[in-house]
Amino acid sequence: MRVPGGAGSCSRWARCRRFGSTRSSRARGCRCARQSAPTWGCAAAKCATGFWMVVKEDGHMITARQEPRLVLVSITLENNYLTLEAPGMEQIVLPIKLPSSNKIHDCRLFGLDIKGRDCGDEVAQWFTNYLKTQAYRLVQFDTSMKGRTTKKLYPSESYLQNYEVAYPDCSPIHLISEASLVDLNTRLKKKVKMEYFRPNIVVSGCEAFEEDTWDELLIGDVEMKRVLSCPRCVLTTVDPDTGIIDRKEPLETLKSYRLCDPSVKSLYQSSPLFGMYFSVEKIGSLRVGDPVYRMVD
Repeated sequence: MRVPGGAGSCSRWARCRRFGSTRSSRARGCRCARQSAPTWGCAAAKCATGFWMVVKEDGHMITARQEPRLVLVSITLENNYLTLEAPGMEQIVLPIKLPSSNKIHDCRLFGLDIKGRDCGDEVAQWFTNYLKTQAYRLVQFDTSMKGRTTKKLYPSESYLQNYEVAYPDCSPIHLISEASLVDLNTRLKKKVKMEYFRPNIVVSGCEAFEEDTWDELLIGDVEMKRVLSCPRCVLTTVDPDTGIIDRKEPLETLKSYRLCDPSVKSLYQSSPLFGMYFSVEKIGSLRVGDPVYRMVD
């Protein structure tokens, strides 16, 4: 670990403003004052955490790209139980720890195979009734399962650090600064809020897009390492308050000024970049209001 006065040093860069939950079904999530760092997407260890995913009955993942109203599902995690709520639906509560007898499904996520333990018929019917398009299941990732590796996620990018990730796109930590959102909103006719982009760490007190330059961070007692920029897709055009997909903004505006450097076009293609993905190098806890330190040699 690098500490001031040690082999390296830390310079304060910003302040942790708020958190959202790590989520795999692209639901609304929740804000919290204190959070433990997700540990899948951690180069150091495999540890217990929670990842869930909505799938079709054949195991293929479903997100708000296909079912925009998923963004209206809110999640509360308390006393080892997960509570789901959605408009027009009774809330449903399910335990974090599932019976070992629950079926394990072969799932498909962004073209890669991964396992998921079935969360039961009741919550499956809940999602099916809410979305009203076809039958769905909810699955949970547990630590006995093998995650997707960096080499499989980005086979042509050998320079990326090696780690495994469960259901998030490529990393469980997604960070954006408030200043970057302010910058984007100066270019939009209709302003958007941070929930359009679903980060789980929001920071304040830095310049717009300064987070693009951060390689290693210390927040609370959690050490994080940059993975890559977050390429944005049509999911950013789903209104988090209505569940209606626009398919244009803010994505089109981001494309006008946030495309990648030509040297990394093989990685990001034509997707605009907004936000940063980090992996967890040292497990710990962080709180709203914690200083954000950039770790430097």
